[in-house]
Amino acid sequence: MPELPEVEVTKLGIEPKVKDKKVTQVIIYDGRLRWPVPSNLNQILKGQTCSQILRRGKYLLLRFEEGTLIIHLGMTGVLRIQPKEEPPRKHDRIEIQFRDIALRLHDPRKFGAMLWHELEAGAIEDHPLIAKLGVEPFSEEFKELLGGRILYQKSRKRLVSIKQFLLAGQAVVGVGNIYCSESLFEAKINPKTPAGKISEKRYQLLAHAIRKVLQKAIAAGGSSMKDFVNSEGEPGHFMMQTKVYGRKSELCLVCKSKITQIVQNQRSTYYCKKCQK
Repeated sequence: MPELPEVEVTKLGIEPKVKDKKVTQVIIYDGRLRWPVPSNLNQILKGQTCSQILRRGKYLLLRFEEGTLIIHLGMTGVLRIQPKEEPPRKHDRIEIQFRDIALRLHDPRKFGAMLWHELEAGAIEDHPLIAKLGVEPFSEEFKELLGGRILYQKSRKRLVSIKQFLLAGQAVVGVGNIYCSESLFEAKINPKTPAGKISEKRYQLLAHAIRKVLQKAIAAGGSSMKDFVNSEGEPGHFMMQTKVYGRKSELCLVCKSKITQIVQNQRSTYYCKKCQK
């Protein structure tokens, strides 16, 4: 599933091609996504100019004069910038055309979303899909000691493992499965530790590790496990740089012990038993 780094890479790729451009046509090839795509999306967007592209968690927010287009890539979705004359591929679901290019949502499993939030419905921050998201890891609110304090305060009396606490995304967004294992390794925290048992000092280390890992992943173009490619069709390379994720039985880069793989809530976790206590 595309996580924060992949969505940020997508944003950075489409922004120069789409920002300040006017929509000329919208073609819905198959609107049966996680939620039905508005059947009148062409009537809504045609003639409107995309003034800004934002990312909130794993959602892309394309701002127009009359509202915001909410896009989620789901499990297998990618957004591609392509020439309008290039024929659509199998599993291309929606195409937003501008004067000289087309922005296409390609989604084989149809778990993605493309929804319209009109300006009159209120602030996009109050939309049900956005309102309950945790703090952004690169925001001023999460920098330095504040990030650790937020995680510490949100985790009090929580008995779930720190891995599940992070994956829930209600304290901080964007720490998906791969990046969770990597961040916990950087902070030397055992992924099975109850979230409520971790000190504020260790949460400060974890907040720093989260930002470090996510920045590294964005710089590498994200992680391509199976489906993810950027807006130009290129895969991400972060999986070549992981220190624990996907390295079961390989030697820890720090202590040379073997990396362990466990399953937590049906998701694979990788860690070093010696370094992460």
